[in-house]
Amino acid sequence: MADEPKKGGKKNDPVQPELDSVEEGGLAQGDTAGQEKDARKGNSKGNKNKGESSGEDGGKSEQSGSSSPKKEKPEKEQTMADVQMIALGMIETKGLVGAIEAADAMVKAANVKLIGKEYIGGGLVTVMVRGDVGAVKAATDAGAAAAQRIGELVSVHVIPRPHSDAEMILPSAK
Repeated sequence: MADEPKKGGKKNDPVQPELDSVEEGGLAQGDTAGQEKDARKGNSKGNKNKGESSGEDGGKSEQSGSSSPKKEKPEKEQTMADVQMIALGMIETKGLVGAIEAADAMVKAANVKLIGKEYIGGGLVTVMVRGDVGAVKAATDAGAAAAQRIGELVSVHVIPRPHSDAEMILPSAK
Protein backbone atom coordinates (compact mmCIF):
# COMPACT_ATOMS: atom_id res chain seq x y z
CA MET A 1 0.00 0.00 0.00
CA ALA A 2 2.91 2.33 0.64
CA ASP A 3 4.02 1.82 -2.97
CA GLU A 4 0.64 2.76 -4.45
CA PRO A 5 0.63 6.42 -3.36
CA LYS A 6 4.21 6.79 -4.62
CA LYS A 7 3.29 5.24 -7.98
CA GLY A 8 0.18 7.40 -8.15
CA GLY A 9 2.27 10.43 -7.28
CA LYS A 10 4.85 9.55 -9.91
CA LYS A 11 2.18 8.94 -12.55
CA ASN A 12 0.47 12.26 -11.87
CA ASP A 13 3.61 14.25 -12.65
CA PRO A 14 4.31 12.72 -16.11
CA VAL A 15 0.62 12.69 -17.08
CA GLN A 16 0.10 16.40 -16.53
CA PRO A 17 2.75 17.38 -19.13
CA GLU A 18 1.12 14.92 -21.58
CA LEU A 19 -2.25 16.54 -21.00
CA ASP A 20 -0.66 19.94 -21.56
CA SER A 21 0.89 18.67 -24.81
CA VAL A 22 -2.51 17.33 -25.86
CA GLU A 23 -4.04 20.75 -25.26
CA GLU A 24 -1.20 22.40 -27.21
CA GLY A 25 -1.88 20.34 -30.32
CA GLY A 26 -0.36 16.86 -29.85
CA LEU A 27 -3.80 15.30 -30.19
CA ALA A 28 -3.06 12.25 -32.30
CA GLN A 29 -0.35 10.66 -30.18
CA GLY A 30 -0.74 12.39 -26.82
CA ASP A 31 -4.52 11.94 -26.76
CA THR A 32 -4.41 8.16 -26.98
CA ALA A 33 -1.60 7.91 -24.44
CA GLY A 34 -3.46 10.23 -22.09
CA GLN A 35 -6.66 8.22 -22.48
CA GLU A 36 -4.86 4.97 -21.65
CA LYS A 37 -3.33 6.45 -18.51
CA ASP A 38 -6.61 8.07 -17.51
CA ALA A 39 -8.39 4.75 -17.92
CA ARG A 40 -5.86 3.18 -15.56
CA LYS A 41 -6.13 6.02 -13.03
CA GLY A 42 -9.88 6.72 -13.24
CA ASN A 43 -9.52 10.16 -11.64
CA SER A 44 -10.72 13.67 -12.46
CA LYS A 45 -7.85 14.28 -14.88
CA GLY A 46 -9.35 11.50 -16.97
CA ASN A 47 -12.55 13.51 -17.03
CA LYS A 48 -10.58 16.48 -18.27
CA ASN A 49 -9.21 14.41 -21.12
CA LYS A 50 -12.65 12.99 -21.82
CA GLY A 51 -13.92 16.52 -22.09
CA GLU A 52 -11.32 17.14 -24.76
CA SER A 53 -12.31 14.04 -26.68
CA SER A 54 -15.98 14.96 -26.40
CA GLY A 55 -14.98 18.33 -27.81
CA GLU A 56 -13.53 16.49 -30.79
CA ASP A 57 -16.72 14.45 -31.08
CA GLY A 58 -18.66 17.69 -30.82
CA GLY A 59 -16.66 18.94 -33.78
CA LYS A 60 -17.58 15.81 -35.73
CA SER A 61 -21.22 16.18 -34.84
CA GLU A 62 -21.07 19.80 -35.92
CA GLN A 63 -19.67 18.70 -39.28
CA SER A 64 -22.34 16.05 -39.71
CA GLY A 65 -24.95 18.37 -38.25
CA SER A 66 -24.11 21.30 -40.50
CA SER A 67 -26.83 21.98 -43.00
CA SER A 68 -24.70 22.63 -46.10
CA PRO A 69 -23.19 19.11 -46.56
CA LYS A 70 -26.58 17.47 -45.96
CA LYS A 71 -28.25 19.85 -48.41
CA GLU A 72 -25.60 19.09 -51.05
CA LYS A 73 -26.07 15.32 -50.80
CA PRO A 74 -29.84 15.36 -51.40
CA GLU A 75 -29.31 17.74 -54.31
CA LYS A 76 -26.79 15.30 -55.78
CA GLU A 77 -29.20 12.45 -55.15
CA GLN A 78 -31.96 14.37 -56.91
CA THR A 79 -29.75 14.94 -59.93
CA MET A 80 -28.65 11.31 -59.72
CA ALA A 81 -32.31 10.28 -59.76
CA ASP A 82 -32.77 12.32 -62.92
CA VAL A 83 -29.70 10.70 -64.45
CA GLN A 84 -30.77 7.23 -63.33
CA MET A 85 -34.01 7.42 -65.34
CA ILE A 86 -32.05 7.99 -68.52
CA ALA A 87 -31.47 4.40 -69.75
CA LEU A 88 -33.72 3.21 -72.55
CA GLY A 89 -34.68 -0.43 -73.01
CA MET A 90 -36.45 -1.77 -76.10
CA ILE A 91 -37.94 -5.14 -76.94
CA GLU A 92 -39.21 -5.92 -80.41
CA THR A 93 -41.54 -8.85 -81.02
CA LYS A 94 -43.54 -10.24 -83.89
CA GLY A 95 -47.12 -9.90 -82.76
CA LEU A 96 -48.93 -7.79 -80.21
CA VAL A 97 -49.47 -10.53 -77.63
CA GLY A 98 -45.73 -11.15 -77.20
CA ALA A 99 -45.14 -7.41 -76.85
CA ILE A 100 -47.82 -7.08 -74.18
CA GLU A 101 -46.37 -10.04 -72.29
CA ALA A 102 -42.88 -8.52 -72.53
CA ALA A 103 -44.14 -5.14 -71.28
CA ASP A 104 -45.93 -6.78 -68.36
CA ALA A 105 -42.85 -8.77 -67.39
CA MET A 106 -40.60 -5.70 -67.63
CA VAL A 107 -42.63 -3.48 -65.32
CA LYS A 108 -43.06 -6.33 -62.83
CA ALA A 109 -39.39 -7.34 -62.84
CA ALA A 110 -37.74 -4.00 -62.08
CA ASN A 111 -38.36 -0.37 -61.23
CA VAL A 112 -38.88 0.88 -64.78
CA LYS A 113 -41.49 3.01 -66.48
CA LEU A 114 -43.20 1.91 -69.67
CA ILE A 115 -42.85 4.88 -72.00
CA GLY A 116 -44.49 3.62 -75.14
CA LYS A 117 -45.06 1.15 -77.92
CA GLU A 118 -44.42 1.45 -81.61
CA TYR A 119 -46.14 -0.51 -84.37
CA ILE A 120 -43.45 -1.00 -86.98
CA GLY A 121 -45.42 -2.83 -89.64
CA GLY A 122 -45.47 -6.43 -90.76
CA GLY A 123 -46.61 -7.45 -87.29
CA LEU A 124 -43.55 -6.05 -85.52
CA VAL A 125 -44.17 -4.24 -82.23
CA THR A 126 -41.56 -2.51 -80.07
CA VAL A 127 -42.14 -1.68 -76.41
CA MET A 128 -39.86 0.75 -74.58
CA VAL A 129 -39.05 1.31 -70.92
CA ARG A 130 -36.95 3.82 -69.01
CA GLY A 131 -35.16 3.61 -65.69
CA ASP A 132 -31.71 3.31 -64.25
CA VAL A 133 -29.30 1.17 -66.23
CA GLY A 134 -29.35 -1.88 -63.96
CA ALA A 135 -33.13 -1.90 -63.70
CA VAL A 136 -33.58 -1.53 -67.46
CA LYS A 137 -31.16 -4.39 -68.15
CA ALA A 138 -32.96 -6.62 -65.65
CA ALA A 139 -36.34 -5.63 -67.07
CA THR A 140 -35.36 -6.29 -70.68
CA ASP A 141 -33.94 -9.69 -69.73
CA ALA A 142 -37.20 -10.62 -68.02
CA GLY A 143 -39.27 -9.18 -70.87
CA ALA A 144 -37.27 -11.04 -73.50
CA ALA A 145 -37.74 -14.34 -71.68
CA ALA A 146 -41.49 -13.72 -71.38
CA ALA A 147 -41.83 -12.71 -75.04
CA GLN A 148 -39.98 -15.85 -76.19
CA ARG A 149 -42.39 -18.07 -74.26
CA ILE A 150 -45.47 -16.46 -75.82
CA GLY A 151 -44.44 -15.32 -79.29
CA GLU A 152 -41.46 -14.54 -81.44
CA LEU A 153 -38.74 -12.33 -79.99
CA VAL A 154 -37.04 -10.28 -82.69
CA SER A 155 -34.66 -7.95 -80.84
CA VAL A 156 -33.66 -6.66 -77.40
CA HIS A 157 -31.52 -3.58 -76.84
CA VAL A 158 -30.54 -1.25 -73.98
CA ILE A 159 -29.09 2.22 -74.51
CA PRO A 160 -27.56 3.35 -71.20
CA ARG A 161 -27.47 7.08 -72.03
CA PRO A 162 -29.22 8.03 -75.26
CA HIS A 163 -28.22 11.34 -76.80
CA SER A 164 -30.67 14.20 -76.39
CA ASP A 165 -31.17 14.33 -80.17
CA ALA A 166 -32.35 10.71 -80.12
CA GLU A 167 -35.06 11.70 -77.63
CA MET A 168 -36.96 13.46 -80.42
CA ILE A 169 -37.88 10.19 -82.14
CA LEU A 170 -39.11 8.42 -79.01
CA PRO A 171 -42.88 8.14 -78.49
CA SER A 172 -42.74 10.16 -75.25
CA ALA A 173 -41.19 13.09 -77.13
CA LYS A 174 -44.00 13.26 -79.73
